[in-house]
Amino acid sequence: MRRKPAISLLSIAVFLFFAASVFFRVTREFLPSAALNSAALRRPHTSLAARELLGSPPPPLDAILLPDWEVLVLLPPDSSSSSISASDGSLFCLFHTGAASPAHPAGASAFRCALPRRLRRIRPFYAPRLSADSAAAGHDFDFAPREMIRWSMSVAYESFSTDDDVIVFAKGINRRKDSVRPAADIKCVFIPASGGPALASTPATSSSQEVFRCPHPSVPPLQPLRVSLAVAPEAAPIATVAEYRSPSLQDRPPSRGRVAVCACTMVFNAAKFLPEWVAYHAAVGIDRFFLYDNASEDELEPVVSRLGSVGFDVVVRSWPWPKTQEAGFSHCAVSNQNDCDWMAFIDVDEFVFAPAWVDFDRPNRSLIDSLLVAPPEVGQVAIRCLEFGPSGHRRHPEAGVTQGYTCRRQIEERHKSFVRLDAINLSLINSIHHFGLKDDSETKFLTLTEARVNHYKYQAWNEFKIKFRRRVSTYVADWKQSTSLGSRDRVPGLGSEAIEPSNWANMFCEVNDTLLQDTTRKWFGTVNLLGQYRMPWQN
Repeated sequence: MRRKPAISLLSIAVFLFFAASVFFRVTREFLPSAALNSAALRRPHTSLAARELLGSPPPPLDAILLPDWEVLVLLPPDSSSSSISASDGSLFCLFHTGAASPAHPAGASAFRCALPRRLRRIRPFYAPRLSADSAAAGHDFDFAPREMIRWSMSVAYESFSTDDDVIVFAKGINRRKDSVRPAADIKCVFIPASGGPALASTPATSSSQEVFRCPHPSVPPLQPLRVSLAVAPEAAPIATVAEYRSPSLQDRPPSRGRVAVCACTMVFNAAKFLPEWVAYHAAVGIDRFFLYDNASEDELEPVVSRLGSVGFDVVVRSWPWPKTQEAGFSHCAVSNQNDCDWMAFIDVDEFVFAPAWVDFDRPNRSLIDSLLVAPPEVGQVAIRCLEFGPSGHRRHPEAGVTQGYTCRRQIEERHKSFVRLDAINLSLINSIHHFGLKDDSETKFLTLTEARVNHYKYQAWNEFKIKFRRRVSTYVADWKQSTSLGSRDRVPGLGSEAIEPSNWANMFCEVNDTLLQDTTRKWFGTVNLLGQYRMPWQN
């Protein structure tokens, strides 16, 4: 009887030894070896050449875990994805266990890759490094990555410094359109980029959507800083990848001179639509185009380069953050106040058109100006939209959307706006379709006989189904989700699966409308010996 306690103690000891061995083995497999000997994982903020990013030992990189197990690897501010490549053009995300997955450019400042399946159940998630050596997969690497930030949590992702304050773009503070946390509850927190305690904080003066404004800190910019937000007086700052720059150090492209009318849009894999959209709107009076690249994977860079080589003024800004269109438009408005009087916020499938323009034999650059003639109290001109359907097409029309899609719905749907940038409310609040204005400014709505936006929304199915991948608006549900099925953003009767309806090519066809087709054909088209029209953007 006396031997039983001894046997029990021996059994417990054996069990604890076995459990400790298993834990140690798992820890060795899924934690980087450097992390086992470090109390904190920090990335030094350094200027890195492209070759250093792929070198050994590699610098730790920031990464964000997106929905669907996608990893967004962020490059240092002075690097670009086009300058980082292997000899054969392939790159890999190499994780601390040796697991690897192909890395693809996501705009100019980031790469995307998939989180390997065997790492998805292990917490925490660690950021990968970029590797040009596929043979490196399966080997351990002695580097200390940062823990990945999860996009489902609160994150400060961008900042912009004006002369008077810093604007912080952050998700997770104001989670719903109708629920805004008061600015009095929020403060901006300034942290060394290399880690460590906060150096300063300033109280927020504005809180709206994902945009927050604070005074600049009084600390001298002796070291690289990041800016975050804290919600309660004693609360820890939220995760941040937002670099802070004082007004004198704010990264601004060289001035191209002030112009009258600009256009701003967010693009994702829209390169093939740009030549038509840019050429048309430049011809009717838009001087400069700002493209916020939402992690495109197509030929955006060479297409923009070709447009620039023939005289179009097109500026691309990397904006890889998912579902942040409102914040992107706020950034575009505030960062270009010194460059543009008016800004049109329209998509690349939207074309501004006035029925009276059909009487012109050729376009002229005063046509847009004629729509913006208004008393000084008008700070925004809103133009109603007409939605066009596939018009019988089963693939993208070679001559462009204005030539191919000519059948539309009867009723107007929503509107888009030209905004005078100095009239925008300091909160920068917008609903994509229009901005909030200062108290002394108002919006003027044009009638459909004065102007309209041709919205080529329901295109050939192989183009349209791409919209199911993700929606860019912050407060709009992705179409794959079975929520908000009655939203005006949804397609009537389509549901939440990208399954082509049997009669898709002929849907949304209630009015045959060739006004813009006829006008652009007259303005831009050439006729070959067979009597066929060819548009300049076809090549």
